[in-house]
Amino acid sequence: MDFLINVGLPVSLAIIMLSLGVGLEAADFRRVVTRRYPFAIGAVSQVVLLPLAAFATVTLFALPPEIAVGFMLLSFCPGGVTSNILSKLAKGDVALSVTLTAIISLLSILTVPVLAAWSVGHFMGEAAPEVSVTGLAIAMFLITTLPVAIGVTIRHYFRGFALALDGPLSKLATVLFVLIVIAALAGNWQLFVDNLGIMGAGLIALNLALLLIGLSIARAAGLSWDETKTISIETGIQNSTLGITLAALITNTSTGFSPLALPAAVYGITMYAVALPFLFWFRSR
Repeated sequence: MDFLINVGLPVSLAIIMLSLGVGLEAADFRRVVTRRYPFAIGAVSQVVLLPLAAFATVTLFALPPEIAVGFMLLSFCPGGVTSNILSKLAKGDVALSVTLTAIISLLSILTVPVLAAWSVGHFMGEAAPEVSVTGLAIAMFLITTLPVAIGVTIRHYFRGFALALDGPLSKLATVLFVLIVIAALAGNWQLFVDNLGIMGAGLIALNLALLLIGLSIARAAGLSWDETKTISIETGIQNSTLGITLAALITNTSTGFSPLALPAAVYGITMYAVALPFLFWFRSR
């Protein structure tokens, strides 16, 4: 357990972010300028509407403080590689998906530490652990931003190697993710059992609401159907590995997974069940 938390968890997230970077090119960042409007709609949906929806959910379901914080941490995490894959499967605008994931992932080093510190203090009150915004930002840089930058550099200078590396990296990250989700659940099994009903219902409700919010906002903004599908997925799909990692960083857990990680761990399973009907619908149109 200690090995998974101290080594496996950050390594898994770093591999996932490295995989993201390996799949990125300079054009993915320039697209922010050439496609400002759809990018702005997606960015607002992810950075603003998503946390607001999570806050409304934890309030509506009256979740316990630690579970509520876990929900909020999850809402601060961009989609990562998973949202890109689902956008491709949905026949959405993959280029827009990749651009949103790339930029929001890089911006998260600034937004997530501040929002995470606020969430911990707001929901846990006097029981809240002390959160160092600077320390959290540095940790996030090392395990998210730096691997992305390394991946982009490899892609730029060693394109053939990057293409060969992409597949094995993704598979390795998937295996590590599954092990971490299982360990997080096992390490907090009683808390998981005690809160499964309300936590599961809250996660499914939030996931469903976010997919519909992204869909509605994009349609109201007059985006194309392919762009709309992508905005829906980018708004509704979060990087659960980052959520679990944030929980460990905040509580400085070294002997077991933090209870704050439970929502992200459960979400890592439920999001596929919620997203699947949307994928079938998106592909049919």
